[in-house]
Amino acid sequence: MITTIITDCHDANATGRSVARATALLKYPTQLVGVGSDLEAAGNLIDLIDATDGEGGVVLANVAPRDHYAKKWPNGTPFGYFYYQNILVVSTIDGLTLSLAKKYGLIDQIQVVDIPAATKEMAATNFIADHLPEYIANSQFRSFDFMPRLAAYLLKYKKIISQPLPIEQIPDAPAAIWWVDNFGNCKTTLWASEFAAELNKLGKTDLIASYKGLKDVPDDQVGLITGSSGLDSRRFAELVLQGGSVAKKYNLVSGDDLKSIINKISQ
Repeated sequence: MITTIITDCHDANATGRSVARATALLKYPTQLVGVGSDLEAAGNLIDLIDATDGEGGVVLANVAPRDHYAKKWPNGTPFGYFYYQNILVVSTIDGLTLSLAKKYGLIDQIQVVDIPAATKEMAATNFIADHLPEYIANSQFRSFDFMPRLAAYLLKYKKIISQPLPIEQIPDAPAAIWWVDNFGNCKTTLWASEFAAELNKLGKTDLIASYKGLKDVPDDQVGLITGSSGLDSRRFAELVLQGGSVAKKYNLVSGDDLKSIINKISQ
């Protein structure tokens, strides 16, 4: 069993505190994956579920802006939770963080938690001290003060006061790059067959050739391959450049949608 934190709050101080708190409360080894967006969180969530290889664990996914649309919430986007096989996932629910869990059909609903109600229940069962509900409800670091406590409570009691949110209310993942690795390979939200079909729709099948794997791509050529990321037999398509960085050559970045990808590679 292992705990993995996926978060956009990952400076050295926040990382140290978050890992220490999660390890202390959940009693498992803890690692942290820093991301820059909710779409990056979505892809990493799938990869980390896959990485447990059936052994189970806890994933805490937190990408929680407080500006713009997030102002509709009293203190940032709510948290929700679900179980997939023997993995507990606790996540912020706004944005695209759960969009690829939706694509893979992992769940049909998420249990959305109201922090004041949940912490009141925790205090009533003596799981937390009586003074903590008010403090946690107003915390500016909810992924530290609330999220690991929620996960620990769920590991003990399996459920908490919450409301179901149908998966249909989670937005679909865009056809886009969700991660650029250190070699400059670009992981997309599409499976290889989907990517090829989209190119065909746009009349761009001659722009990017498909190959079985990286070893099959000719030197100095861009190719579309089935990468290692994904779940079970459904792995994400990756854009690669044999012998170089496709991201650097074409200025591709995480979040680029299919139209942007085609425009950049066509130039």
